[in-house]
Amino acid sequence: MINAVTKQPIGRALVYSADRRYAMLTDSEGHFEFTVPKVAADTASSFSYSGEPAQMWSTGAAGRLTWLLARKPGFLDDPNGRTQFDGTPGSEVAISLMPEALIKGRVTLPAAEPTNGIDLQLYSRQIQDGSPRWMLKNSVRTKSNGEFRFAELGPGSYKVLTREWMDNDRISAVPGAQLYGFPPLYYPSATDFATAATIHLTAGQTFQADLSLIRKPYYPVKIPVANADQNGGMNINVSLQGQRGPGYSLGYNREKQVVEGLLPNAKYLVEAESYGPNPASGSVNIDVAGAPVEGPVMAMVRTNSIPVNVKEEFSSKQPDTHAIWRTGNREFSLRGPRLDLQISAEAMEEFGQPRGGSMRQPAGPNDDSLVLENLAPGRYWLRLTAARGYVASATMGGTDLLREPLVVVPGASTPIDITLRDDYAELQGTLLVTPVTPPGSAHPTWAAYIDCIPVPDSPGQFLEVPASYDGKFDSQRVAPGAYRVIAFASQQQNLPYRDPEAMKFYETKGQIVHFASGQKVTLQLQSISSSE
Repeated sequence: MINAVTKQPIGRALVYSADRRYAMLTDSEGHFEFTVPKVAADTASSFSYSGEPAQMWSTGAAGRLTWLLARKPGFLDDPNGRTQFDGTPGSEVAISLMPEALIKGRVTLPAAEPTNGIDLQLYSRQIQDGSPRWMLKNSVRTKSNGEFRFAELGPGSYKVLTREWMDNDRISAVPGAQLYGFPPLYYPSATDFATAATIHLTAGQTFQADLSLIRKPYYPVKIPVANADQNGGMNINVSLQGQRGPGYSLGYNREKQVVEGLLPNAKYLVEAESYGPNPASGSVNIDVAGAPVEGPVMAMVRTNSIPVNVKEEFSSKQPDTHAIWRTGNREFSLRGPRLDLQISAEAMEEFGQPRGGSMRQPAGPNDDSLVLENLAPGRYWLRLTAARGYVASATMGGTDLLREPLVVVPGASTPIDITLRDDYAELQGTLLVTPVTPPGSAHPTWAAYIDCIPVPDSPGQFLEVPASYDGKFDSQRVAPGAYRVIAFASQQQNLPYRDPEAMKFYETKGQIVHFASGQKVTLQLQSISSSE
């Protein structure tokens, strides 16, 4: 058992089998050993597992010792470690664990006010479908001395903020007295999420993040809502100066049909999205300036539905295929574009769970119409997945939706036109490396992953091709276009291939390759790590 960073042995780590029949602690040198009953050779079997925890290996016969797991407080699964081991009796297994990173600090208040019970949130930068997004990682509450701690963190980028905290006792407060609170603070002293400092953690690092809150007056806010669906719920988002991010909040009173709460002095964008049988959205701008705010009225408008036209220009002949769609007690077949293409829209935001629209379900066996629905006004990326062929083009008016965002305005009805083709190009080649069989493994593992990344302003679709243990790779499904082709030594789970700024790091990596329809391209590539 070794430390994935220092390569030093890890003592007192627990190593155990998935069925809990075998378990032991490593010694001071990180060693462990299991005595496995002998079995007939023809009963041997191998296993693989990719879930949590990730460190699992097969070590022999079915029904005997199968997967090995390892854990120790202060350590995490090594993301670069192997997740499959085909062991043989007498073989040695090197299991690595990564030391956890920490973010800790102290929240202080003016004078001697108690700091117990202040909530903090930690957001981590993650990549979803090639786009960066800040997602909530964890929440903690300060101790009585104001200290907090975020533990079990892996290498990555993070942001820390405090939640709003009212210092008034609302029960015993004098009616009409001024209310005070502490607005959200974004480390180290920013007033909104966008300008907060990004904390870049390495494995095993401890980062000190202290915050000093400022006490400010808060004022009541009431925003009447018109055209609200009383049978559905509502999500409220409050953005300081229109900068989307976590921190501020208001609630929705369904009985009074009012968005209400408390906010300090500032200008805000308040947005609402209802969910239920009749989804709608609305927004208003308010200015809290030393007095309560009532209004303006927020008018809820039904979300947009945009028709989609799909043209299939397939050159290959394929037997008629269909899928069964079931709704309630009815079922019918799906064919053509409704079966061949999946479409969704994802809001262009770097914060929180992605919002967007999806395809309307078919109403019956003769409903071949494609409609992208539940789109509130805003900017979206169109997400297209072809089950047959590839998306050669997607336009809305004069906008290329493969390269530019889908802009939705109230009442928008301009259709989206999509063309599917299947005149793929082919990629094949070899890696300029010597195949290696890991110690203790009966079979070599993949040597690399080849990522085909469309260059800006060029057609093409991101494609990942695994290389075999002998260094060869092949794909017959490359959409025509210009690509940067890079061979990575390990699979890139978080490659921000839709972020031009982040991809500048790779401008000198790999090769620029142009794929034409029906063309076969042969390459020789040198694999690299993601940090090279």
